[in-house]
Amino acid sequence: MSYKKRNEEAAGEVGLYYHIDKTTVLQEARIFNDSHINNRRCRILLTKIVFLLYTSEPFSVQEATNLFFNVIKLFQSKDTSLRQMMYLVIKELSGIAEDVIMVTQSLIKDIQSKQDTVYRANAIRALCLITDPSMIQGIERILKASIIDKVPSVSSAAIVSSYHLYNVAKDIIKRWTNEVQEAVNQKRPSRSAFSSAASTYFTAGQSKQPQIIVSNSNISQYHAISLFYLIRQHDRMAVTKLVQQYSGSQQNGGFLSGGGKGGSNSQTLRNPAAVCMLIRFACKIAQDDTGSIQRIFIILDGFLRHKSDMVTLEAARAICNIPNIPAKALIPAITVLQIFLSSPKPTLRFAAIRTLNNLSINIPTVVALCNLDITNLITDQNRSIAIFAITTLLKTGNEASVDRLMHQITGFMNDIPDDFKIIIVNAIRSLCLKFPAKHSTMLAFLGNILHDEGGYSFKKAIVEAIIAMVKHISECREAALSHLCEFIEDCEFPKLSVRVLHLLGQQGHKMATPTKYIRYIYNRVILENSIVRAAAVSALVKFGIYGRDASVKKSVVVLLTRCLNDIDDEVRDRATLCLAMLKNEQLAKIYSANDDTFSLATLESKLLEYVDSHENAKQFNLNAIPVISKDQEEQVEADHTRAIKNSSLTLLPSKNEGGEPLFSGAKKDIDSASNDLQYREKLSSISQFSNFGTLFKSSSVINLTEEETEYNVSCIKHIYDRHIVFQFNCTNTLNDQLLENVHMMMQPDIDGLIQVADIPADKLDYGVTNSLYVAFEQQDPDDELATNVTFSNTLVFQVKDCDPITGEADPEGYEDEYQVEEIEVATNDYIRPDYIPNYMELNDNQITETFALNKEKAPSLKVACTSIINLLGMQALEGTENPKNNNLHVLLLSGTFLDGTKISCKCRMTFNASNGVAFELTISSENEYVSQFVLVAIS
Repeated sequence: MSYKKRNEEAAGEVGLYYHIDKTTVLQEARIFNDSHINNRRCRILLTKIVFLLYTSEPFSVQEATNLFFNVIKLFQSKDTSLRQMMYLVIKELSGIAEDVIMVTQSLIKDIQSKQDTVYRANAIRALCLITDPSMIQGIERILKASIIDKVPSVSSAAIVSSYHLYNVAKDIIKRWTNEVQEAVNQKRPSRSAFSSAASTYFTAGQSKQPQIIVSNSNISQYHAISLFYLIRQHDRMAVTKLVQQYSGSQQNGGFLSGGGKGGSNSQTLRNPAAVCMLIRFACKIAQDDTGSIQRIFIILDGFLRHKSDMVTLEAARAICNIPNIPAKALIPAITVLQIFLSSPKPTLRFAAIRTLNNLSINIPTVVALCNLDITNLITDQNRSIAIFAITTLLKTGNEASVDRLMHQITGFMNDIPDDFKIIIVNAIRSLCLKFPAKHSTMLAFLGNILHDEGGYSFKKAIVEAIIAMVKHISECREAALSHLCEFIEDCEFPKLSVRVLHLLGQQGHKMATPTKYIRYIYNRVILENSIVRAAAVSALVKFGIYGRDASVKKSVVVLLTRCLNDIDDEVRDRATLCLAMLKNEQLAKIYSANDDTFSLATLESKLLEYVDSHENAKQFNLNAIPVISKDQEEQVEADHTRAIKNSSLTLLPSKNEGGEPLFSGAKKDIDSASNDLQYREKLSSISQFSNFGTLFKSSSVINLTEEETEYNVSCIKHIYDRHIVFQFNCTNTLNDQLLENVHMMMQPDIDGLIQVADIPADKLDYGVTNSLYVAFEQQDPDDELATNVTFSNTLVFQVKDCDPITGEADPEGYEDEYQVEEIEVATNDYIRPDYIPNYMELNDNQITETFALNKEKAPSLKVACTSIINLLGMQALEGTENPKNNNLHVLLLSGTFLDGTKISCKCRMTFNASNGVAFELTISSENEYVSQFVLVAIS
């Protein structure tokens, strides 16, 4: 055979696809009508059609229809490759052409062909794609037979098609459980002449009909077990049985016994991808049921000895992701990953080091066992592997290895892109805070790369790392600020210059020689654009306000006076304000010393509501926006960023001396604002609640039933100006029942509240959570708010018995009801926890009362503080929720009432071991009624 001739023919065919015209292709489609079909020309033309469908303008419906019926005339051809190409074109045209259902019988004939043809799988895919959902029942018998077909390609095509049809024919496909399970267990021949993934070769002297040779891959097992899980995913017991059956693990043992047999006894699943899918099903069980973690661990431990690297790696990764797993239990998985670190395959090395890198965030001591092997990967040719290796070492290394790591990193920093550099910089930033004694080495490294070439994101990461060192390591502040000053001398990014200037304004006046930083700042006033000049003016004034030397203040006044002639009005206005602050200390205290800010998420949502309401004549209510300190805002933003970066792992928050998360009040306030924003968007989309006004507050989730009951019900209270909306989230945990027309019957124990809305859930399937709503309105707006109101609740629904396996429900049902716990609307539902910076200055309408809590209710000041905070629904300030003294304490609280009134509370507390806690409560607000209303919550 002449390969040269074949290459020339191929080159000629490729040239045919340049400048393809749709009109020409449609005209050429007449060759499909010839009595003698030219297989080669037809294949080329079909390829052109596919090319146009993907790259050119789409065919019109009429064009696609005519072309479709021309193409299906190729059913008379016996050429295998032409028939396969025809099925591909049929599938692509089926979404545009009309009456495609006409070809159904031809496809069914091909599927049921007794000949050794390779295109039966293609026919199944085409048939399932063009079949109308209402007609799927007509081809049910064919698909069920194809699922258990002995030819792997046919079985896989039928299973994958069934997987895609599941959403439109769920009830039908659920009946195929036995066939799908048989496909999982079915043994395949080692060689087949019917696989669509076959490789072809031509025997010299024979016709050009392909002869198929393929080795067995058992890929149909992977498809079958995925479909089996899709059918049974809402039946927890069935999924558990599935995992136990195909993992071969039937024994029970201790969490650390490691006696599973998953790798050695799992003879049913021979395809590695299917075993990996089984491992993921096992992880889902452990995630949903924490009591099954011990059993799942034994199964995963057994898979660590599987002969396939893919399965072993998946099992090791799954073990590392088990929450709260003891370090000792990780040793087998770590050992497997350590072996993969020295594998000749780059994919295995990459997967292993990435898993260890993620694990090192929470449990660095365990990963440190692999540090010797990880060190060898620093020089790996694959830069992704090298980056993961160095960042893992930065997280797990000890203080003595810092210098060596910095030296190794320096060697290849210039050879990697900015994205990888940012990862390294972030890792070094964490290492700085972990080993502050080594700050000089790491700061020198950051300072050197700060002057290298790089984009904005890279330079920003370095600047933020140095700023973090300035804030947390006092010994390096002088050197760190010097690096930043040199950086802004030749900085091409104005945003970073502004960031550095702000830091210089905060820290520069505290240094031994503040005049050095004034020179760098004033250089920016002379040389930079208006944005940077304005930031420099704001930084300069800090040296005058907080400077310890009177001569420094005098110099700052001279420099700011020169800025009054700047060409930009922003710079001039800032200079004018700064000069006024230098002359008036009270003005400086208001505009410079006060760093309080608004909760930006809430501010944005309120402004959007204000703009959408078109009530421009009404003044925007700024008092309704929560106020937090700058430190609290930065801490919450840092926690949020860290949670996004490490969403796959559980991170432990920073703790203060009392064991509580730092800035817990601010974080809780931001989380509450975020939840309110989500609920607001959801409730505003419901027409019955559109005239209720603005949502003031949403409560936390209140469980009204025990977790193990047949129906799980929880409630969220949404508070409006005159309305209360109760959102009930209901879950049906019985797999043999279907609930329909589910609604909550509520009855308050007082008059004055009228039910104005009742939105039921249409149905509750097994394991699916749906929401239903009930809304009440205060009858007379002049009456006092309804507090200490108890609602009795009864869940009313229609029950239909159903088959646990297929999910089919009986047509007839019966009415039933289910009593759940009562709900109380209390004073704290009308108070939102908000930060008020000047709570001591809120002296109007003060009310003071004395109370006592016995030792059973308050065995300590900590318990008393928690009780009072929950009772009033306010936010604790300045960390006062954690008493430092066991006998005396002052608790400070603040919040916002339903009408926007600010409230502050001061609670002086004493503790006696015999009598409990006695406290004096002082409530201040801008409205006497509000102060009295809050006091009622205690009394």
